Amino acid sequence: MLDNIQSNACALPEQINTHANIVNINTLHQELDWLEQVINQVICSYLKQQGHERNWFDIPLPVLDKSSIYADFIECFSLNIYERLVVALAMAPHFKPELLDIFFGLNALYDRNFTEFGGVTNKAFSGFLPTGQTVKFLISSNNPEWFNIAMELLEPTHVLAIEQVISLNSSDSQLPISSGIVSLSEQWLHYFMTGKKVRPELSHDFPAQPITTPLNWADLILEHSVMKQINEIKSWLIHGETLMNQWGLNKKVKQGYRTLFYGPPGTGKTLTASLLAKSTEREIYRVDLSMIVSKYIGETEKNLSRVFDVASHKDWILFFDEADALFGQRTEATTSNDRHANQQTGYLLQRIEDFPGVVILATNLKSNIDEAFTRRFQSMIHFAMPTESLRYQLWQQAFQGVCELDDSIDLSKIAKDYELAGGAIINVLRHCALAAISRGDRCVKNQDLMIGIRREFKKDNRTVRIL
Repeated sequence: MLDNIQSNACALPEQINTHANIVNINTLHQELDWLEQVINQVICSYLKQQGHERNWFDIPLPVLDKSSIYADFIECFSLNIYERLVVALAMAPHFKPELLDIFFGLNALYDRNFTEFGGVTNKAFSGFLPTGQTVKFLISSNNPEWFNIAMELLEPTHVLAIEQVISLNSSDSQLPISSGIVSLSEQWLHYFMTGKKVRPELSHDFPAQPITTPLNWADLILEHSVMKQINEIKSWLIHGETLMNQWGLNKKVKQGYRTLFYGPPGTGKTLTASLLAKSTEREIYRVDLSMIVSKYIGETEKNLSRVFDVASHKDWILFFDEADALFGQRTEATTSNDRHANQQTGYLLQRIEDFPGVVILATNLKSNIDEAFTRRFQSMIHFAMPTESLRYQLWQQAFQGVCELDDSIDLSKIAKDYELAGGAIINVLRHCALAAISRGDRCVKNQDLMIGIRREFKKDNRTVRIL
């Protein structure tokens, strides 16, 4: 949403100057001053204190500076009074945590906190952290007929959740959903304050990162049969929306496109995925499996959910490299760990099927991927080791415009005698370029080339036969 609003036909501005920042901060404080009045009135009415006859709904909303980011945000999404209340509540711990201290009041009847206030505390934060229960209390404690309004605000289908403005984070699936903390995303918080749009991957805990390539479509060297399948994916990226919505294909097939790239390392799987994104002006995110996979039950699914939830509204391509770590074969459920692993696979299967965009899984061996996933792929593309003719093209392309080759080097013979993938050839180029520049020239010697090839063969425990 911060860089491309899809569910709304409006685009939020970006401000980065000092004066604009002051306006933004002042506007946020105005909104929080209103929230403080609302909280005080709701509690006053609930406890039948003096002035309880007044309704919080009658407290006038602040007139915000229209040049502020927050005012534009409210107008863009046409937020009503209840939605503004929720956003302000989620924002309060960041700006004015003290205005929530009133919720620490004790129930004299039971000598404990008011359960209906909700909220939690944290070891690292002594203030009151509002929960879904806090939202329900503020909106409907004195007006029970508004209970459904409060519940709708907490739904994952609400625009504030879809656009990742606020989230309801629960630490335990066994607890009521309203026990989850209502939190404001780091990206939106930063945007409200500074007017500067921050990409979600800059968050320290976002488990996916964008990948790019300086190469172009013409630089991709693959077998004709493979390129034909790749072009089918490219066509889907360009025409998929038209086919689904205008041609009515959405009545016949599931949304999205799922494909498996499999083959030895260095054969072009990642490059192809990057070029598909680049050529169709999309962003592609490689899912960081080290941040996804967790030994704790439910954590892997939670981490994946963050990626899918954001990507579903961003038109991203999701790329799972070494995908067998997540999508591997299921085992017979003889232990609780096996059952958990199989449940995790089931969750992944459902999320991938529901994802409206393109998902690319990459693995060295197709047999490593669970059949439950492969049956649902629209295509499975084998990136084989390049043939002799393709290797010759790869060698030529690698050195072109970088180094000069000694007259004794015959690339056609090199391509014929040494089976290497494109990634390995680039590694040889890097070695040769370093050797040449160390000598103070740009000319690659045959010895440089052979040392580089020998190193690549050694990685696979192969021996170079000097011909």
